[in-house]
Amino acid sequence: MSTDGPFQLVAHRGDAREHPENTLPAFQSALDLGLRFLELDVQLSADGVPMVFHDSRLDRTTDRSGSFFELRTQELLAIDAGEPARFGTHFRGTRIPRLADVMDLIRDLPEIQVFVEIKSESLQHFGQDQVIGQVLETIRPQREQCVVISYDLAAIFRARQVGGMRIGWVLENYDAHSRIKYEALQPEWLFADRESLPPGNGMLWRGPWQWAIFEVVTLPEALSLAARGAHHIETMAVRDMSQALRSLKKA
Repeated sequence: MSTDGPFQLVAHRGDAREHPENTLPAFQSALDLGLRFLELDVQLSADGVPMVFHDSRLDRTTDRSGSFFELRTQELLAIDAGEPARFGTHFRGTRIPRLADVMDLIRDLPEIQVFVEIKSESLQHFGQDQVIGQVLETIRPQREQCVVISYDLAAIFRARQVGGMRIGWVLENYDAHSRIKYEALQPEWLFADRESLPPGNGMLWRGPWQWAIFEVVTLPEALSLAARGAHHIETMAVRDMSQALRSLKKA
């Protein structure tokens, strides 16, 4: 099942409206719904293993509290990541995946592309060389299916320089200062929160990059952004958006 149309849908942390974010059930659900693009977040464990997790603390999405960086891989794998605050006991037993686990999930699905976001907190805690090195080594077997993205401009430059990776820069601000930087870097993708874009219907800055706009939950908003030049729409509302897009294609 394809969701091709006026834009491509990206599953933001997987099908994260209906499943615990950044978990294998969330990614599998997005694939089952026909999406070809996934987005995930990477933090390093205390022993340097890339794990799929958004925050630097455990509190929001697990049954534990404290710093993510204080626990080794096996300790993190034992934690319940079923988002009890949001889902109660429905997803009890869901685990924090390793980045390698997601690579295994897409191993025989060459049409699937994954945006691998390296979080700034891990870069600050462990240093760029360790984080970039570990992530690149983990995704190496599926490197053609991956794009390394980050808010940290130096990190994605490093991923391109040492790994030859396609890269995407997540913009803090949509402004002239950022434009100078990304025009110099020429990333393959630019990511921006819809709230950071200037109001109105003005076209997004054009270049050799593709735009991916995140935190979008309705089809009219997605279509408006596509008309402004957005190639990818990133959403947690995967089922609703994919169904709306399929209905649009049939109309």
